[in-house]
Amino acid sequence: MQEQIPLLVNGRRSMLLPFFLFGLLFLAAAAMQLKLGSPAMTWEELLSIIFCRTGDDLRRTIVWEMRIPRILLGFMVGTMLGAAGAIMQGAMNNKLAGPELLGISSGASLAMAAITVLHLPITVLLHPAVALIGGLAGGLSVLIASRGSRGTVGLLLIGMSVSAILSGLLIILISLGTSNDVNLLYTYLLGSLANRNWNHVLRLLPWFVTVLPLAFFFTSTLNLMQLGDEAAAGLGVQVRRARMWMLALCTALVAITVAQCGPIGYIALIAPHLARSLLRSLDARSVLPLSAICGGVLLTAADTVARLLLYPMEIPVGVWTTILGGGLFLAFFAKGQGGGTRA
Repeated sequence: MQEQIPLLVNGRRSMLLPFFLFGLLFLAAAAMQLKLGSPAMTWEELLSIIFCRTGDDLRRTIVWEMRIPRILLGFMVGTMLGAAGAIMQGAMNNKLAGPELLGISSGASLAMAAITVLHLPITVLLHPAVALIGGLAGGLSVLIASRGSRGTVGLLLIGMSVSAILSGLLIILISLGTSNDVNLLYTYLLGSLANRNWNHVLRLLPWFVTVLPLAFFFTSTLNLMQLGDEAAAGLGVQVRRARMWMLALCTALVAITVAQCGPIGYIALIAPHLARSLLRSLDARSVLPLSAICGGVLLTAADTVARLLLYPMEIPVGVWTTILGGGLFLAFFAKGQGGGTRA
């Protein structure tokens, strides 16, 4: 018992540096997001607009009604995706697990696309619920189809197949739409934070403050499930039930973000890898919160790049996260960290 106490203390100390570094990165990305672009403004003007609400009306409107909501929305969406990725990889005990591979993102995207193409009379306030139903349908399809499979690798392969089918249905649905529908869906399906405002933040906030905290109730179970299904069951975990509850929670976290910003790939897949690498630990009590913060900072930084790199032209942030995530994922494989089934 005496040997375990220093380990816990060291584990807590080891979290301070990663959190500090991510905090600096977030502040740098947010500062560039606020200041750079058109119209140009000095640091004095920006600080005056933020803290004193004084200055030119146009600049004040751009900062408070466009850029600040965009930063907050990006951080909240990234945080939810990062937490979902950590839970999913722990529940599946597989580093390759992600919402893109289990039909969740595809199901939510298909549901949202149906609203646009079929012109369904569904109010914007109900879009998160519709996306949640679509995500649950995609995830449940994977779980039902995988009943006869053995192990999580088989489940992931079935998930990839279901995602491919849902993507095919999405293409068919898009082909039925008008040119205006296709233009709207094009940017949405790439994943974007452009043209978001306080309404989007307020629609996401209730889900953020209610669903995200539920993730931290599963940390002890996640630690046991990393020992393997048989060992976890021997320690009293009802593995199948726990996994279904965790996948349902991940579906809720991911589907709500899809409803607001479209499917933003690789954040949920990469954030847990970065968290584990920085902490040099598999302890879900540390990995889960750091993965959530990592996801929020990654998406905020990627969105800053998306808006400013080719300014005034803007590439949707989902494209940049795919490029960044794909590159980082290849780097993990090169180091021999990506191929195992253990989380």
